[in-house]
Amino acid sequence: MKKLLIGSATFIAFAACGFAHAADMPPPAYKAPPPPAPTWTGCYLNAGGGYGMSNIDHTLETFPGLVAVNAVGTDGGRGWLGTVGGGCDYQFPIAGLGNFVVGVFGDYNFMNIHGQVEDSVTVLQGDANESSAWAAGARLGFLVTPSLLSYVNGGYTGAHFDQVNMSTYGLGPTLVYLPATNYNGWFLGGGTEYALNFSWLPIQGLFWRNEYRFSQYNSVDLDRLVVGTGAATGTADRFGPYVQTITSSLVWRFNFGGGY
Repeated sequence: MKKLLIGSATFIAFAACGFAHAADMPPPAYKAPPPPAPTWTGCYLNAGGGYGMSNIDHTLETFPGLVAVNAVGTDGGRGWLGTVGGGCDYQFPIAGLGNFVVGVFGDYNFMNIHGQVEDSVTVLQGDANESSAWAAGARLGFLVTPSLLSYVNGGYTGAHFDQVNMSTYGLGPTLVYLPATNYNGWFLGGGTEYALNFSWLPIQGLFWRNEYRFSQYNSVDLDRLVVGTGAATGTADRFGPYVQTITSSLVWRFNFGGGY
């Protein structure tokens, strides 16, 4: 009985020391849980900028009649652009293949992509500047990882080219001009989008998109007009532009489907 009491007293003493030591220890540091996996279902806004390269196939023609006077020539332009847009996506799995994303979108570009076009017959030159463009289409993507989307897209597009003022070899006074024109066509593109899924960001739902796009526009016959009077000159130019752009954008996804 005496040994049992001594053993019990010893156990209680050790336990008391252990509790006292535990009371002196600082509380464990709080470790924030990792952010949830991003979801690509939902709608978004995007804005960014980039660089563009235009080429214009052009031919001098009779007007009326629109008979080609010379062979097709090609001149190009270069410049910057800004882009704003929005769209909606839907993420879905395919058994054995992974996760895919399908969506629709639209965007508008304000641009300064310009370069000289020259007519070899009349040696007249002018600056052809694409000042804006719009696009509406759809995209299909594959999730390489939960945070990285690789996609292709395509759809309809339109572009506005400013008035082309033409002079001899691009020097001296403007003699004739081609009126400002809207072009319509199609586009194909592709790129990647990455979820900036960092808990320290003040705004969640941010993504980083990088995209290449090729746009082909229908050819248009532009009557050459005399500066000052607007009278017809009896000639026209057939312009057929195509444009390549590379853009980088920041995307803010509302994610109506959840996730953030």
